[in-house]
Amino acid sequence: MTERRTTVAGTRGARPAAPHDTYPLGLRVAGRLVIVVGGGPVALRRVRGLLAAGARVRVIAPDVVPDLAALVSAGTIERVTRGYCDGDLDGAWLVHTATGDPDVDARVAGDAEQLRTFCVTAGDAGLGSAWVPAVARTPVTDAAGRPAGDLTVAVTAARDPRRAVRVRDAVVVGLDDGSLPLRAVRPADDAAPADDAPSRRGRVALVGGGPGAAGLVTVRGRRLLATADVVVVDRLAPRALLAGLGDDVEVVDVGKTSGHHPVPQDQISALLVEHALAGRDVVRLKGGDPYVFGRGGEELDACRAAGIEVEVVPGVTSAVSVPAAAGIPVTHRGLARGFSILTGHDDVGQVPGGTDHTLVLLMGVTRLAETARALVAAGRPAATPVAVVEDGFGPRQRTTVGTLADIADRALAVGVRAPAVTVVGDVVRRSPAWADALPDHGAVPTAAVAAHAGQAPAVRSS
Repeated sequence: MTERRTTVAGTRGARPAAPHDTYPLGLRVAGRLVIVVGGGPVALRRVRGLLAAGARVRVIAPDVVPDLAALVSAGTIERVTRGYCDGDLDGAWLVHTATGDPDVDARVAGDAEQLRTFCVTAGDAGLGSAWVPAVARTPVTDAAGRPAGDLTVAVTAARDPRRAVRVRDAVVVGLDDGSLPLRAVRPADDAAPADDAPSRRGRVALVGGGPGAAGLVTVRGRRLLATADVVVVDRLAPRALLAGLGDDVEVVDVGKTSGHHPVPQDQISALLVEHALAGRDVVRLKGGDPYVFGRGGEELDACRAAGIEVEVVPGVTSAVSVPAAAGIPVTHRGLARGFSILTGHDDVGQVPGGTDHTLVLLMGVTRLAETARALVAAGRPAATPVAVVEDGFGPRQRTTVGTLADIADRALAVGVRAPAVTVVGDVVRRSPAWADALPDHGAVPTAAVAAHAGQAPAVRSS
């Protein structure tokens, strides 16, 4: 937040502050008398908002809509069954007038001005001394998922109510999906533990960040990030999300590269436990899904053993999403009835060997030649299509295609590097890259693929 300083008037460089016709303010009306003049639908909306804030409401109107009449019958509000008269505003802290009669509304506003009581005039905002903003209340929960009050959003827009509503709704969307901060900075008045009470334990959330694009993380994952005290992040997680964290959020980078693990897994698990035991809410932000070669199960076990509450938030696994970004479905009627996901370190000879069973390899770039030979030795045809998709959904996304017989040489020639996902099977023929680079190997004869030949994939990154 940028601090705006105003120079004292009369000194060198002084500039008059920009004028505003309103001073935004929240009012506590609980238990205080608020007068509503009018009995129509607009008055009903005002009454409902005031009741929600705990106000004592008195309606002055000769006729009221049925819902207002029901509130009167239930004893929820008071009613004066006649038109507005002098003296009706005595004792009121706030006045709303919505009679539909400009003369009556102007009279109410004038009387309120004489009494120094703020007045909202629904028919002509210029007559009043107060305005009702577009309001939304977003429920907030504490680290244990318990209700912790509401976050109130109030928007005014130069007396343009429809514009205010649109802005309010956009802000609420950002709060709901976690793209705006929800993390408490100041503890609630009743949140401080007694001297003899045990300190609160934090929680750990294992959040799958998807294949790397910020737009592919789940709403739940993003909301947890918005309330985190500590974020322990992987190299392939959507790091663009870190830019939106508060300055006081601790970010711990435990990124691994092939053959280089600066923070061993047992230390990562210990970090989660340490921060949670200190009362901090921790998000373990991973690439893909926590349970698809993400070692989420080990971290879950470590936290549970320490008595730490854990939430697992699934993510979009790169094993499916990255091939899709290159135009490759892992299953397709007539081409592949199933698929297997392995790391490049696993025994690839143990999976079904037909070209109609898709094999997806993660973290296998350095052993691509060895893997291709092992698959051929296990019975897969040397002509089986293969695609290596680098940096899926990232700025250097690229697809290199070939067959088990030559993919290693092709990848070496163009300098393929991690992170990359390798897809083996007939579904690779559906990729536009296949039709573009290997036309003599036969593309799948469908109009859809032919239309994309030589063009960018139909699936684009978010």
